[in-house]
Amino acid sequence: MAQITKRGDLQWRARVRVKGYPDQSRTFMYREDAEKWARALERELETAGFVDRREAEKNTLRSVLMRYEREVTPGKKSAVIEAIKIQVLLRDSVLPNLKMSAITSAAIAAWRDRRLAEVTGGTVNREIDVLSTVLNHARREWGIHVENPIPYVKRPEKSKARDRRLDPDEETYLMVALEETPRRKDGTLASGARNPWLAPLIKLALETAMRRGELLALEWQHVDLKRRTAHLPDTKNGDPRTVPLSTRATEILMIMPRTLSGRVFPISAVAVQLGFGRAIKRAKAKYLQDCKEAGRKPKMKFLDDLHFHDLRHEAASRLADKLSNVLELSAVTGHRDVRMLKRYYHPRAEDLAKKLG
Repeated sequence: MAQITKRGDLQWRARVRVKGYPDQSRTFMYREDAEKWARALERELETAGFVDRREAEKNTLRSVLMRYEREVTPGKKSAVIEAIKIQVLLRDSVLPNLKMSAITSAAIAAWRDRRLAEVTGGTVNREIDVLSTVLNHARREWGIHVENPIPYVKRPEKSKARDRRLDPDEETYLMVALEETPRRKDGTLASGARNPWLAPLIKLALETAMRRGELLALEWQHVDLKRRTAHLPDTKNGDPRTVPLSTRATEILMIMPRTLSGRVFPISAVAVQLGFGRAIKRAKAKYLQDCKEAGRKPKMKFLDDLHFHDLRHEAASRLADKLSNVLELSAVTGHRDVRMLKRYYHPRAEDLAKKLG
């Protein structure tokens, strides 16, 4: 069944042929290793425990990640985010260069520790989820047999749920920084926001608790200003949702121009991310300047660590003051699990004290 042949001065080739199974061969530096491998493979064949590892030996994790990003990721709702996480995995200096057969729990644990020196445990957990999905897909769909070792890898501790609320002064300065400014006489732009869609986007986020992706995907054909509703046919959890619009949200939409694309906000997620970050910098600089001129001490961490998704937290907390029924609140925010809604609902202690009387 097994055939051992010498190839050159420092190589021995082991080849196993069994009817009904694909031919298996592998090259070793020592004859003893070749014979040991051949005997182990023959035992697998005799006990019907044979596993074809040729593709796992041929492909590196890098090639598999790149193929997955090219063939599978574009068809997902979270394509942009998943592609970013795959690029992070590809930038590691060790893990993506390993053969698929060498992807062990020890190798992933070492990568985990390297990442934890740079980012939080929550971020690493989300990247591990993507890696696990890729490994499972490679085994099921592409015939690259590799046992997914991730269940045996200790996960980092989950990060605490964010409870970032927007201070009234922070909101005031942020909105001023978002105001579009006219061009100077020489044609250059002043220090205001460059993107005219950003201010209404943020205002609507604070009024509706809609996710950034939902806002960017919203189309005019699904907005009914008379009924004061915005329909979302495709949401993050897969369920369609119709969002009720407050008077303020309706006013924001009424004055917005219509575009040929049909989208309410014809901008990309990257443009929102960059514009939001620049607006925060301008708002913070203006605040510090005003404090200096007024001779008052600035607030600690003013506009620090504010993410766009925190606007959803803020909006959910504001809506909770108007909708005391948690089921009504979940219908607006789109949470299937009320326990998840608790992560977004962060009432201020002073506001709860007022309700107590």
